[in-house]
Amino acid sequence: MATAPHDPVMADRVVELLAVRDDKPAVIVDCTLGAGGHAARLLAASGSRTHLVGFDRDGDALELARNRLAAYADRITLIHAPFDEFTEHVAPVVDRIGPLMSVLYDLGVSSMQLDTPGRGFSFRGFGPLDMRMDPDQTVTAAEIVNTASVAELERYLRDFGEERHAGRIARAIVENRPHTTTIGLADLIAQALPRGQRRADRAKGIHPATRAFQGIRIAVNSELERFSASLPQALDLAAASAVRPDGRSGRLATLAYHSLEDRIAKRFFSDAADSCICPPGLPVCGCGRVPNLTLVTKGAETPSQDEVDANPRARSARLRVAERLPVVDLT
Repeated sequence: MATAPHDPVMADRVVELLAVRDDKPAVIVDCTLGAGGHAARLLAASGSRTHLVGFDRDGDALELARNRLAAYADRITLIHAPFDEFTEHVAPVVDRIGPLMSVLYDLGVSSMQLDTPGRGFSFRGFGPLDMRMDPDQTVTAAEIVNTASVAELERYLRDFGEERHAGRIARAIVENRPHTTTIGLADLIAQALPRGQRRADRAKGIHPATRAFQGIRIAVNSELERFSASLPQALDLAAASAVRPDGRSGRLATLAYHSLEDRIAKRFFSDAADSCICPPGLPVCGCGRVPNLTLVTKGAETPSQDEVDANPRARSARLRVAERLPVVDLT
C-alpha cells in the first residue's frame, strides 16, 4: 500500500455542506474513508460531540485512516465492510450518539490503490490482474477475464465501461487466454480496438484500455449494485427533522467520477425529491406521494480549475448534495 495521502476532492465545499458546527450530538458517515482526508477535515470543522463512522473495504486504508485520525480516536468508529451494510453498522451508532446529519460517498478508486501496482488497478505499472477493493474477497480481475464467457465480458465492458467496442474486446480476451498482468491485458485491449478509436483516445490523453479496465473493476467489486443498495439505507437513517441550530436536517452527498455512478445518484435524488407522480390532467392527486429530499446543489457541482491543475484526478468529479425532508403524516 502506498503511504502518500490521497488528496480529498472538493474538500472545502464538502466541509461547507456537511460539517456539523454546533455542539449538539451528531453522527457523520464517510462511506469511502480511504486515507481519511475528508473525514479529518469534517471532524476538524464540526462540534466536539460529532462522531464519525468511516467505512472502507480495504483494511490497509483503514489503518492509514486510523493513524491520521488519532487525535479524534474517541469520536470515530471505523468499519471494515462495504457501505451497502449501512444500516447494520450505522443504526447502532445513531441510537447511541445522536441523529445522522451527514453522509458522504466519495466514489471511485483512491490514488493509493491506483499508485500501488500490486493492487492491479492501473495499466500504468506492471502488476497482477487483481482490482479488489477488499483484498479478502475471492473474485479477482484475473478470474473474471480468464473464466467469463464472451457474452458476460461484453456486458461488463458495455454496461460498466461504456465501451462501444465491447464485443470485439471480449472476443479478443477469450481467444488469447490466459491473462495474468495489467500491462499485458491493456496492450491486448488496445490492439483489439479499431485504429481510429486508439487515435481518438490518445488525442484525448487517455489510454485506449481505460473504459475496459473500468468495466472489469466495477464487475470485480460490484460497485454499482452496492451504491444503489446503500443510498436508500442512508436516506432512511438520515435525520428527518430540523434538529440543529442552523435549521438543517440530514444530508446525503455523492462525489462521482464517471457517468454511471453520477446517473445513479442523480436519479435517486430526483426520485426522492419528486412529489406527485399522477398523470397530468387529473383533477385530484391520487398517488399521495410526498418528497423525502430537497436538492441542496442545483445539478452537479464540479471542482475549480485551480483544484484540477493541482490534482488532475479531480477533473471528472461531480458533487451532488440533497437534504432529508420532514416525514409527513398523511393519516
